[in-house]
Amino acid sequence: MLNLKNKKATVMGLGLYEEGSGIAATKFLLSQGAKVTVTDLKTKEQLQDQIKRLGVAAKKIKFVLGRHRQEDFKDADLIVKNPGVPRTSKYLKIAKASKIPIYTDISLFFELFDRSRIIGITGTRGKSTTTTLIHGLIKTIDKQAIIGGNIKKSPLLQLQSAQGHLAVLELSSWMLESLAVIRKSPHIAVFTNIYPDHLNTYFGLADYIKAKKNIFKFQTPQDYLVISRDNSHTVKAASEAISQRYWFSKKYFSEENGCFIKNNQIIFRRNGVEHKICSVSNIALIGEHNLENVLAAVAVAMIFGVKASAIRKVLKSFKGIPDRLELLREIKGVKYYNDTTSTTPEATIAALCALSSPLRKGRMGGVKNIILIAGGSDKGLDFTELVKEMKKHCKAVVLLNGTGTERLKKQLRITNYELRIIEADSIRDAVRAARQIAKRGDIILLSPACASFGMFKNEFDRGDQFKKLVKKLK
Repeated sequence: MLNLKNKKATVMGLGLYEEGSGIAATKFLLSQGAKVTVTDLKTKEQLQDQIKRLGVAAKKIKFVLGRHRQEDFKDADLIVKNPGVPRTSKYLKIAKASKIPIYTDISLFFELFDRSRIIGITGTRGKSTTTTLIHGLIKTIDKQAIIGGNIKKSPLLQLQSAQGHLAVLELSSWMLESLAVIRKSPHIAVFTNIYPDHLNTYFGLADYIKAKKNIFKFQTPQDYLVISRDNSHTVKAASEAISQRYWFSKKYFSEENGCFIKNNQIIFRRNGVEHKICSVSNIALIGEHNLENVLAAVAVAMIFGVKASAIRKVLKSFKGIPDRLELLREIKGVKYYNDTTSTTPEATIAALCALSSPLRKGRMGGVKNIILIAGGSDKGLDFTELVKEMKKHCKAVVLLNGTGTERLKKQLRITNYELRIIEADSIRDAVRAARQIAKRGDIILLSPACASFGMFKNEFDRGDQFKKLVKKLK
């Protein structure tokens, strides 16, 4: 157990989420008697809401805001960095040169919690939905199981209440990099898929995949890996695992352990014995892509011994989570969906396919009833397939400003598709423009396929602004 009393701790990045990594780490370190310095490139004015949330504890903290100082990284006993801080930061290099241990809130949690009670979920798409669904299933056998990680809720402040219970954690590639430092992986690792993402911060796809593989890299033969059989990158990665492998797939596979669909039924197989869980029609969650998330979650639940009847009950009631294909309202026959966390082309394609009018399935040129609000900051991703899907599903596209939008516009011009393109300087303008051309039976979908930086604090801020605007519509 780490003894943090009177230790000099530097928190790098207070963050903007109410229960996020930076603020949670700060509160936790203070509760353990550490002497805390908080340093952030954001100013005091930008962080005023977070500082208020610290309450009277803020008086015990040394704040270095609007900049970083070398001495805060050379003279500390430990650094707790926000997972979003680039690994190339010169200040982290200073700390490493001084042999100062560097943690994130997640790696600190792993050091202080029983690893055998941790379920970790990663992947490019579906992490949050799968994490939340697994938590719902696990709570049928452990009512005090916690949820946290890359889902706007750090597990650190839940550490004491979680002891002796299960922890379900969404883990980003950056969080997994911090686990590699302490050479730990969760007892049950769930790997949903891999698609190109964050190529603006990684040295190519292979580098990104390497970070993701830390989800199982330090597992033992007594641990479990639940991994997609429908994604070429995860299939290749699975060959490196030494833990007990459970596949999940929308297609039938023989012999091996895992979860799959056969004759429209979800089946779980363990050691040759097959268990029928429920019909696909019993699942409340919409979208073909969400079937994979359900299969992964069912596999985890079955490994833990959750009864099939309990699984069926949860699947019938679970309709998803905020910011992921979230139906906000229907106004005068027009439905408004918030899918702000779709920050890759593949995620937006999945949203378009999920919401596509059944009237147009199987015939090109049929009903196209989606007005897509997309665009934003560039992540270096390929928009080719997204542009093709826009042609199939959309009657119009409203583009938000950003570096990614410029590339998207260029590709739309090259393909010369007959698609109405509208540019908007703000989310307010985007909603107004979409509403002006929407007719009864149409869908207005915020699914950006790009990052949010520049126009918004983060993707959740983008979604929140969209929700507020839609809520005010009459």
